[in-house]
Amino acid sequence: MIDVLVVDDDFMVTRIHRGFVERVEGFRVVGTASTGEEAIAGVDEFRPDLVLLDLYLPDMFGLDVVTRLRAARHDCDILVISAAREAEAVRSAVRYGAVNYLLKPFTFDELRTRLEQYAARRNSLQTAMVSDQADVDRVLSRTASHLATSALPRGLSPETADLVEHALREHTATLSAAECANRVGISRVSARRYLEHFAAKGRAEVTLRYGAAGRPERRYRWVA
Repeated sequence: MIDVLVVDDDFMVTRIHRGFVERVEGFRVVGTASTGEEAIAGVDEFRPDLVLLDLYLPDMFGLDVVTRLRAARHDCDILVISAAREAEAVRSAVRYGAVNYLLKPFTFDELRTRLEQYAARRNSLQTAMVSDQADVDRVLSRTASHLATSALPRGLSPETADLVEHALREHTATLSAAECANRVGISRVSARRYLEHFAAKGRAEVTLRYGAAGRPERRYRWVA
């Protein structure tokens, strides 16, 4: 379970963002904050894995919160959620180590995609054995997969698609959506969407496993 602290000065926006996060499998909100000082205190108290951080806070700029957190040796990740559209704001967020930058207003699907990307990358960094530079590039998404240039359905990301592909390639037998989700670190529903996309493109084959009762289980194998 990935613990999240939501930081925004508008309590209604905070409520909406909290609801969004708690709809994503594998995430839970452990606290909220409406000021920079509250955010710093919240990280001290709750020790979240991820902070959804607004930049425009009443007492300080959001990236100043990051500076304070790093000075206090907190290693939580930061996902910036802001209405700031200036290129410098985005560049600054990247320099400060933000894992993503999401413009307000955004939909649930847009946030879910970023959270699942984060979970997939975090899971890979925690569990993957890095054997060569290609593995490093794959995990950090610094090189473009062939999937990045191919058309993906709305809501699917090249980064997560690359991780699902990697899971299929590594597994010599077939994988179910649930098994793939556990390997990659995303929800079963999301894993199923990526697997069905690969099947539709001819990159994966689907077989059915029949049990004693109920619908047969769909299982996937990489064939491209």
